[in-house]
Amino acid sequence: MFLCCCEDVTLREWRQAYGEGFSEMESLKRYTGLGTGFCQGKRCLSEAAAELAALRGAEPATIRLTTIRPPAEPLTFAELAALDLDAPGAVPRADGRAALPAPTAPEEES
Repeated sequence: MFLCCCEDVTLREWRQAYGEGFSEMESLKRYTGLGTGFCQGKRCLSEAAAELAALRGAEPATIRLTTIRPPAEPLTFAELAALDLDAPGAVPRADGRAALPAPTAPEEES
């Protein structure tokens, strides 16, 4: 049974990682890759948190979820192609490839 279909992480692998000592969502995510695929955890993090709560014998609400890093939403190729790499603050690369766009703060939800 797959717990994370994007990264092919099975429930067995999740439980095995927990048995190896990865007892926090963040360390389990980094070890297994769960939540790092195309959906960025939208389809699997709540199930993984519920499974971790069951392994700990705790309430699901007590499980601390993983750190969310931008981009919080998947980007389309059109959005990536439209980035202004010549904008002030763009980060040049040492290997001569195109610069990375300037970092932006996440938008506030209204």
